[in-house]
Amino acid sequence: MKKRKIGALLLSAALVVSMLAGCGNSGTDSNTGGTGATDNSSNTGDTNATGDSSASASGEVIELTFFNADANQDDPWTDPVAEAITQATGVKLKTSRPVGGNDESESVALMIAEQNYPDIIFAKGSAGNLIDAGAMMDMTDLIEQYGPNIKKLYGDEFEKLKQSADDPAIYQLSAYAVGGTKFKDAGNLQVQWDALKAKDYQIPQSLEELEALIKDYIAANPTTDEGLDKIGISLSTADWHWLITLGNPAGFIADGAPDNGQWIVTENNEGVYKFRSDKEREYFRWLCRMFNEGILDPDFATQTHEDYIAKIASGRVVCLMDKDWDYQDGEKVLKADGKYELTYAGLPTCIDADTKCPSLMYQGLTTGTGVGITTSCKDPVAAIKFIDFLCSDEGQVLNKWGIEGVNYFIDEEGHRYRTEEEIKYSQEDADYSKKTGVGFHNYPFPSYGDGILDPTGSTYTTTSKDAVINEYNVEEKAAVEAWGVELIVDMFPQPDEFETPDYSPLWAYAMPLEFTEIVDKLDEVAWSALIKCVTGTEAEFDANYDKMIADLEATGMSDAEAMMTEIIAEKVAIVQ
Repeated sequence: MKKRKIGALLLSAALVVSMLAGCGNSGTDSNTGGTGATDNSSNTGDTNATGDSSASASGEVIELTFFNADANQDDPWTDPVAEAITQATGVKLKTSRPVGGNDESESVALMIAEQNYPDIIFAKGSAGNLIDAGAMMDMTDLIEQYGPNIKKLYGDEFEKLKQSADDPAIYQLSAYAVGGTKFKDAGNLQVQWDALKAKDYQIPQSLEELEALIKDYIAANPTTDEGLDKIGISLSTADWHWLITLGNPAGFIADGAPDNGQWIVTENNEGVYKFRSDKEREYFRWLCRMFNEGILDPDFATQTHEDYIAKIASGRVVCLMDKDWDYQDGEKVLKADGKYELTYAGLPTCIDADTKCPSLMYQGLTTGTGVGITTSCKDPVAAIKFIDFLCSDEGQVLNKWGIEGVNYFIDEEGHRYRTEEEIKYSQEDADYSKKTGVGFHNYPFPSYGDGILDPTGSTYTTTSKDAVINEYNVEEKAAVEAWGVELIVDMFPQPDEFETPDYSPLWAYAMPLEFTEIVDKLDEVAWSALIKCVTGTEAEFDANYDKMIADLEATGMSDAEAMMTEIIAEKVAIVQ
């Protein structure tokens, strides 16, 4: 993802959001004592565009304001990595976040009304409103003059940053990784290792097989060691998480569709609001039966996300339909307690054996959601140099690995590595990134993907093939041995089995206001209607689903599909 949110809705109001996947302040761990600049003697071949910054050269520091739509906690800019970034750039950030929760739209609307903008902004789904208001600076000339590392990072996909063929301005960079290889993935759904072992590590090839696995395991293990009743499947749908655990998995599992938010794209590049899919109807029919049979958590529609995470942390929940960034806090509790058998195996299970899990598919550069500079910025040159430093080899290593000699070390071959203690700390402490700064300031700024090598031959991220293998816990090691593979994702359909589309993931685009208003209403209808479909009786299911489709049509689904098809065509035109 990459924490990644694709939207937020409350029952009483539509919340404007984008993101999946992704997305979040993930990172590695480190001891918190180190401060100061990184020793970058091992980071060669880097173009440091900030080296001539008057602020950094003179020791003066400029404070730039930064609105981060995904910030859920204060960022005091005092951790070791932040201090090292400031020492290298002469810039520090003063971060603000959305007022009153996860929805950035109210804060952005207030900015526009008052014509009062921060220097740098990550506005997520509200970026289009800022662009329409003329509040976003075209960064093209700044990048040409001061952004060599930005251009290097985006490489062949740089042109995709342009708004459209008609408006070739670059208003935003990308909040998500460029290229790379997935060495690990949460898959379409997740099953506790203990339950998978009970089936001799046979990965379910259909929902029918998944159902049998869950039921057989609960029959043999009805309670946890603490006496709590096991729960077959749990979801988090009382707030915006419904998109992550109820909406998105339907596309992955039923249609084998990649992450395009609420949309499926046909072979002819036509956008389809995905809940009209016949295969997704069958997926929700299955969930309805699981609910009525007591396999799906009876509280899934009303529990808070905190309740959901607490259930995961208790070891009660056998199966999830989620992403690891969303449930990792619960899993970290299990790991800290040494209960690795109750943590989760991400699996490529689909509705049937003929449907292909798209988890490893590369959809191309994610554009339309990222950091930009506003027209109110007090020092656009300092801002672009700051971002360019973060894109440099030095900045990438600092953000992703931390401080040399504290968070990572250099081996005899000149490659970076982390100690076992550091790895354990990063895996088990939910506040690792916040304490150390490692990974904490990476998102939503540009970054290289996993597996890409820097000039020293080390990967830019701590996630490499060897690192993933070395960091496998006892359950993961047993699984790959049983399967006869090196990586768990070797059991997934591989990237070369998919074509990279000419358009970016649709959930990330800054959409026109008219389109967004319709889609917000569609999502509000779908949210409550899907829950009704799942919680109703099996006899009522088709009538409930038909009612939802009729209500979606009445809300403007066909109009939104036509608009989305046109938007896709415009984006494809940029690269063709």
